[in-house]
Amino acid sequence: MVQWLMLFRQLEYFVALAREKHFARAASACFVSQPALSEAIRKLEHELQVPLVQRGHSFEGLTPEGERLVHWARRILADQDALKQEVTALRTGLTGELRVGVIPAAAATVALLTDPFCAEHPLVTVQLETSLRSAEIIGRIRSFDLDAGVVHPDGQDTQGLKLTPLYEDRQVLVVGSGLLPGAPDGIDWADAAELPLCLLSSGMQGRQIVDDAFTARGLTVTPRLEADSIAALLAHVGAGRWASILPESWLRTLRAPEGTRVVPLGDPPTAAAVALLTGGGEPGSVLARAFSEVARAPHLRGLLRGLRTDDDAGAPLAGG
Repeated sequence: MVQWLMLFRQLEYFVALAREKHFARAASACFVSQPALSEAIRKLEHELQVPLVQRGHSFEGLTPEGERLVHWARRILADQDALKQEVTALRTGLTGELRVGVIPAAAATVALLTDPFCAEHPLVTVQLETSLRSAEIIGRIRSFDLDAGVVHPDGQDTQGLKLTPLYEDRQVLVVGSGLLPGAPDGIDWADAAELPLCLLSSGMQGRQIVDDAFTARGLTVTPRLEADSIAALLAHVGAGRWASILPESWLRTLRAPEGTRVVPLGDPPTAAAVALLTGGGEPGSVLARAFSEVARAPHLRGLLRGLRTDDDAGAPLAGG
């Protein structure tokens, strides 16, 4: 038992060093002295009979062997945590911390998952990160740094992971009423391109969806204003002189500002799939399994698939 505990501690220090890329920061994260951490990793190298760390005056990176073995170290530690969670769940119910990465486009809807999960498992805490890109979330699930993620799965490598489809999030135009006279029931992308647009910042996945939709129709657009916050875009639209193209699900939580309209965009509309991802290993994290079960509940799936809002009061959009 003592030998196993020593091995787990060594692996914990090794993973911390790979994450922090600095001996002192890794030691601080593990609440030990730097010499103790360095010595534990040296003993791990001796026991495995391979060098794991490139050493100089400071940390210079992992060796090729270290790069391969750190993934196994993460998996072993994740399995150890999963075993502890499973035993605790059998005794007293679920406890611990569920770590969830969320793309910005789903930050307004993830509460539909986390709220019932927390109600069902009151001893579990949830840590959300809501400014991550899909690829980053997937990478961190693979490295056991996250338990689950809400992502745009299209175009991503999700092989080996468990995918639970959640909903299709269509793009809509939010526009000052004075910019769109006549109260049309919809607008096409070519007409939207002529409006004074404020859009998400270049490089964000939500912006890429919009750019791809314009490109597919042979259109190019240069927004007059870019922001990395949907709330900031809505505030500008509310000023009356702007229009924006946003995921419709956001307007369920952040209502369109007074004096603006929400108008369906394109026929058929442009929609992006949103899904829940968890690790693919078996049996895996009991917390991640429980979170997936919440996402698959029939009543919740009905709510997620019914994310629609009108231009004033949150009822279905025309044509929706």
